Amino acid sequence: MLVAREPEAPVDSGLSAADRFWDEDSILALLQRADPAPDLIEKLSKTEVASKSRKVKLAIVAYPKTPRYVSLSVIRHLFTFDLMRVALMPEVPGDLKIAAEQVLIHRLETISAGEKLSLARRASGRVAGQLLLDAELRIIRAALENPRLTEALVTKSLLHHEASAALVQAVCVHCKWSLRREIRIALLRNQHTPPEHAVEFAKFLPDDGVGEIPQHSGCQKER
Repeated sequence: MLVAREPEAPVDSGLSAADRFWDEDSILALLQRADPAPDLIEKLSKTEVASKSRKVKLAIVAYPKTPRYVSLSVIRHLFTFDLMRVALMPEVPGDLKIAAEQVLIHRLETISAGEKLSLARRASGRVAGQLLLDAELRIIRAALENPRLTEALVTKSLLHHEASAALVQAVCVHCKWSLRREIRIALLRNQHTPPEHAVEFAKFLPDDGVGEIPQHSGCQKER
């Protein structure tokens, strides 16, 4: 004898029946042409299509009226190179760019060398600066050529306790970064800097700059 079973109660997703039938094109069109309310954007971010569509996730993060807590939640689920894109989007607020960079930097230990190499060349300056601390020389060299890398980020990496001899050597011979005053001071502070480069850098620093160099470096300017 068959016993009739009561239907299981549906899981409450917070969406109306109509909301559950959104597709990728309709969500993208809504974000591009309409002016959806923040609560609707939050609901759309929880749809099945949003969980699977890279385009929808990016559009939700880039939409200026998306609530911050919604954007931050979506950012944590973006793919590696989508995080890179968010950090470079002009329309994305600075705090969200920083959040995307932090998630991306946290993932660097788990991604492949090929992905790191691509990020070193194309990502934001902060990500490139972090990749200067990588163990592979080819990744370091690629990061040094990143057009978004700044003198301050190179200096910070050289003074980091994880700065490698490979990084120091690469900067010492770099046609751009080896000429910068603050970078030369950072190199003179680093124990991995070869003596021949240290002596050369010290020659072209003013006395006040050389005075900032620790005595143990052995690179004080001769008087």
